[in-house]
Amino acid sequence: MTTTKMETRNFEADVARLLHMMVHSVYSDRDVFLRELISNAADACEKLRYEAITQPDLLGDDPKPRISIFADPEKKSLTIEDNGIGMNGEEMNEALGTIARSGTRAFMERLEAAKGGEKAELVGQFGVGFYSAFMVADQVEVISRRAGSDEAWRWLSDGKGSYSLGAANIDDAPKRGTRVVLHLMEDALSYTQPYQLEQLVKSHSGHVPVPVSLTDKPDAEPHQITDGTALWVKSKNEVTPQDYTDFYRSVAGQYDEPAATIHFRAEGRQEYNVLAFIPGSRPFDLFDPDRSGHMKLYVRRVFITDDAQLVPRYLRFMRGVVDSSDLPLNISREMIQQNPLLAAIRKGVTNRVLNDLIKLADNDAQAYDKIWENFGAVLKEGLYEDFERSEQLLKLVRFASTTSGDKPRALSDYVTAMKEGQNAIYFMSGDDRTRLESSPQLEGFKARGIEVLLLSDPIDAFWTANAPEFEGKPFKSVTQGGAELADIALTDTQKPDTSEASSEVNDFLAFIKKTLDEAVSDVRASDRLTESAVCLVAPENAPDRQFERLLSAAGRLDTTAKPVLEVNPHHPRIAALARLGESEKDFRSDVAHLLYDEARVLDGDRPVDARAFSQRLARLIERGLPVA
Repeated sequence: MTTTKMETRNFEADVARLLHMMVHSVYSDRDVFLRELISNAADACEKLRYEAITQPDLLGDDPKPRISIFADPEKKSLTIEDNGIGMNGEEMNEALGTIARSGTRAFMERLEAAKGGEKAELVGQFGVGFYSAFMVADQVEVISRRAGSDEAWRWLSDGKGSYSLGAANIDDAPKRGTRVVLHLMEDALSYTQPYQLEQLVKSHSGHVPVPVSLTDKPDAEPHQITDGTALWVKSKNEVTPQDYTDFYRSVAGQYDEPAATIHFRAEGRQEYNVLAFIPGSRPFDLFDPDRSGHMKLYVRRVFITDDAQLVPRYLRFMRGVVDSSDLPLNISREMIQQNPLLAAIRKGVTNRVLNDLIKLADNDAQAYDKIWENFGAVLKEGLYEDFERSEQLLKLVRFASTTSGDKPRALSDYVTAMKEGQNAIYFMSGDDRTRLESSPQLEGFKARGIEVLLLSDPIDAFWTANAPEFEGKPFKSVTQGGAELADIALTDTQKPDTSEASSEVNDFLAFIKKTLDEAVSDVRASDRLTESAVCLVAPENAPDRQFERLLSAAGRLDTTAKPVLEVNPHHPRIAALARLGESEKDFRSDVAHLLYDEARVLDGDRPVDARAFSQRLARLIERGLPVA
């Protein structure tokens, strides 16, 4: 092929490293290359359809999109060609000489992780699908001509560190679009066999909304393999489970099975088709700070954008498409977020997804529990961000609790099991479930058989602060305000003493309060402690203890509320200390501070003053030593 001004350039370091790892150590299924190249060709056709809305001349006398595959066993080559938007030289260099910027580092980390263990299949997740061609080809040639341009460009590489780029003979280039020629390796010549190619296209790319044809001999007529009918416009009874899986894998860039499929057509004031999936495993960017969604927006099967935020951020793990019949085709991507029709679509899609998840949770708990395991921490963000749908979301959330063991607990089950006299849904939040389970604040609840939710995700401290209710039952932190346990019967066989505190203990509590006046807001007898001597709780109208910690760590609190020190009035140590007379004032002062520091340690904090704590502890030890 005649070219001019071919220039050799080196791949970016990451590209060279990626190619070596991909070809030699990572991928177990080479068939993925054809799916990726067809997907790229379809995207190019969709981009042309979009640009042609405002520039119809780009279509010329060839308005129908198509993807053509040419197999040539004699030349040991396979060609994939499209009549899409095409590329100029600058675009070709950017697209084929560098890895897509987003996700590059994560992709390399995943490749490294896969080297020592099972094979990875990560191509489409990171914008590197084109490079999968080097799994089957020892040389790849790309000829492209951008729609509306009089120039064509050629890219050539063996995938070993460099590539050549230059102008191509316009007569040898497509009239518009891109031609990818794979010069196949000896062990990949089966990819020129018509039967295998047809099976691969039908099984992996049958959903692509652009017709795909195959020419299996140089002089043969092409025959159509797929008709380009978008899967999402078909009725459910026309689509097989395998069709759904193949489409999911293409649109999601993942190679697992979808955990749930949501396919429907909305009619009425707005008409649109939705085909959405919940992945079977966590996408790599699930907790990315940008937290953008991955639902593609089409208008009458013309791709518009994948950045329309069609579902809330807490559903960002969803993958799929929404195809509207009502939005204008010429809407700009900048104005789309303000369009009221899109707002109505977003509301309808979100409600349908949540309602379908509720049905799944009711009808197939095992399948839903798997979804919750992967995405529960993200779904709970909705309780903080989307108050309007809190009722739906509260039906979906699952929690660990003091009685649930390893099985997540639904709120409906919690409410059903509430004790007589119990009027609230009790919870405790923190950063570690094991520590939560051993917290002294739980003792009184355990003694009464009251279930307490153990919330260890950071978002839990925020949504619980919004004072939600479920089936008329408010949420109440066990580390905030009074425990209000007097009306709930004890269930332990060895019931703890619940009698009134003695006058000596009350005097001792008053002494502690006076001694710790700068550190605590109150010192009171506790009805939540049965085994421990002390614990800390937040005042009734102050933030929950965990929520206060998070706000303080984020610099969102100028001052923190003084906690309440609760003392078990029936604990033997407290009773003995209360009997000490006024002559032991200094010792009792040390004890008061040590009890406070003990409560802080039990709460996961450090003593206020480590040196003072050490000195008081030393004096306590010396007091107990025999006189020499």
